[in-house]
Order: sequence, then structure tokens, then C-alpha cells
Amino acid sequence: MKLRQPTDFLILEALEDEGRNVATNLAAHTGKSRKNINTRLPVLEDYGLVRKIGPAERSGLYEITSAGKAALVYRDQYDEVDDFEALIEGPNAGTDGEGERASFVRGGDDADDGE
Repeated sequence: MKLRQPTDFLILEALEDEGRNVATNLAAHTGKSRKNINTRLPVLEDYGLVRKIGPAERSGLYEITSAGKAALVYRDQYDEVDDFEALIEGPNAGTDGEGERASFVRGGDDADDGE
């Protein structure tokens, strides 16, 4: 997950503060161009941080997801962690047999180091 700072976090903040919205309004709330917002919204949607909603498929109406809200909570740690996506997914992420990461999350074989 590669977020563009501060734009992506500004978009998430605007959606959290103002609720469902379209690119034109998000541009006004963030101070970024509508073109920039229109470029970033599909990326944020691919990451699962926002979702497109609305009665029409091409409505351009977006809302923040729970993952997007988590991204805002952990925003200060974005530059400090190697896997921001795992951080915002929480401690139960990757427990479906994804090897080392899943073993660590479940407290696998290496969990007891004799201390």
C-alpha cells in the first residue's frame, strides 16, 4: 500500500468528517485539485480505504471504510512501519496460513523463546 501524503489522508479525513462525498466537494475540502482527487479515489478504493456508492455506478459518490478509518488512526505511524496495510488490518490479519506472518500472529513455534 503506497499512500500519497498528505493528499490521501486529507481525502480520508474529509470523508470521515463530512460523510459521503464526490470529488468536486472533496477538492474544496482538501484544497487539492479535482483532477488530483479523481486520480487518488480509485487508488484508495483499490486499497479498500474508500468505497464507491450511490444509486448509479458512475455516480462518483464515495464513503470511507473501516480500513480507511483505521488508516487515519495510525496515520502518524505510516512512515515508521514497513507494512502499513498489515498495521491497519489489525492483529488478526493474515491468520489464514500465510506462512511466517500468520505463524507470528497466532503465536506459532517461535513464540516461546525461553525468557
